Amino acid sequence: MSSATLSALLQPIEAGVMALDERSLTRAFASFTDAAASLERSYVQLQAEVGRLRHELEETNRDLAVSLEENHRMRQRLNHILQGLPCGVLVVEPEGNISLANPETQRLFGVTLDAPPPALLRDLLACSQGRPSELEYGCGTPQAQWITLRPAQLSAEDGSSAIFILEDISPLKRLQREHEEFSRRQALAEMSTLLAHEIRNPLGSLELFAGLLAESNLEEEERKWVGHLQAGLRTLAATVNNVLHFHSQPLPGLAPLDLGEWLRSAQDFLQPLARRAQVRMELSHALDGVLVAADRHRLEQVVLNLALNGFRFMPEGGVLRIRGAVDAHSNKAAVEISDSGPGVAPEDRERIFDAGFTTCAGSPGLGLAVCRKIMKQHGGVITVDGVAGRGTTFKLEFPLCGGER
Repeated sequence: MSSATLSALLQPIEAGVMALDERSLTRAFASFTDAAASLERSYVQLQAEVGRLRHELEETNRDLAVSLEENHRMRQRLNHILQGLPCGVLVVEPEGNISLANPETQRLFGVTLDAPPPALLRDLLACSQGRPSELEYGCGTPQAQWITLRPAQLSAEDGSSAIFILEDISPLKRLQREHEEFSRRQALAEMSTLLAHEIRNPLGSLELFAGLLAESNLEEEERKWVGHLQAGLRTLAATVNNVLHFHSQPLPGLAPLDLGEWLRSAQDFLQPLARRAQVRMELSHALDGVLVAADRHRLEQVVLNLALNGFRFMPEGGVLRIRGAVDAHSNKAAVEISDSGPGVAPEDRERIFDAGFTTCAGSPGLGLAVCRKIMKQHGGVITVDGVAGRGTTFKLEFPLCGGER
């Protein structure tokens, strides 16, 4: 077959193939166009959805930021409240570490979050275990003498931590002690009033009659008996008067008092006591005509207390010296009462004028406290000077009221 013939046969076939390719290409292009349009619509929808989600996210972020800021302000407020609470707040974790301790807790115990609890706090927490109510605890520290502790268990969601509320009740305890002291003083004042009526008045009569007996014509032995009677009555009167002066005496009635005449009278009053104690009395002074504003009877109580104090510490006898002079530089009169007893121990010097303090068995320990109180009422002072083993000297200083007469 010739090439011409073959070409003639292939032409119709080529024409059909070309027509078929054009139709397929047209359909394919149409499908691509539809797919592109659909993809573009989906992309637009996706952009719209992304914009909506971005807007919602921005709103959510704003709400979250507002919530976080509100939480921050609330935490700051709660922290300020916690910092300013007058009571202690302490949170202890199950393993024993402190996770929260406000300033009051740190003041009471000196605790910090980065250090283990001190021994005192560990003991306190151990004592509070199993106690549903508050515990009162005597710390005895400079920061707090007494505190109360109220325990509470947090929920399991909080890790079962323990929270403790601590309160310093030292001022309340102090007020309670002061109230008890006031009640005791009031009871003693009532008792002293009873003593004044039931004991002191009869004692005065007994002393008067004993004095009359001492001045009568008695035998020597009987006169000694009367002297012992006078000494016993005056000792008993001194004890009663100490209670009265310490608990219920009003302010003294001051009047000019001649110190020289007062000292001679005091020596005469003390002689029966000195004779019974086998003590020699020596009086030397330069106070005749020197005046001070004083309540005579109360100053007599001061001398009586100091003399009795000396007699007690000279059980085998000794010397009681009373000296007096005027200090021209300070414009004061000074009276010294010295004994030859054992003196004052160094550890007792600071407490010797405290009520209730005594080194003598059976003594109520009011004598020297009453002396200090009476001297203060007169604007004067009382001091003690004594070395163990070398006797004791009490010095009374009075402001002068009018020089000499």
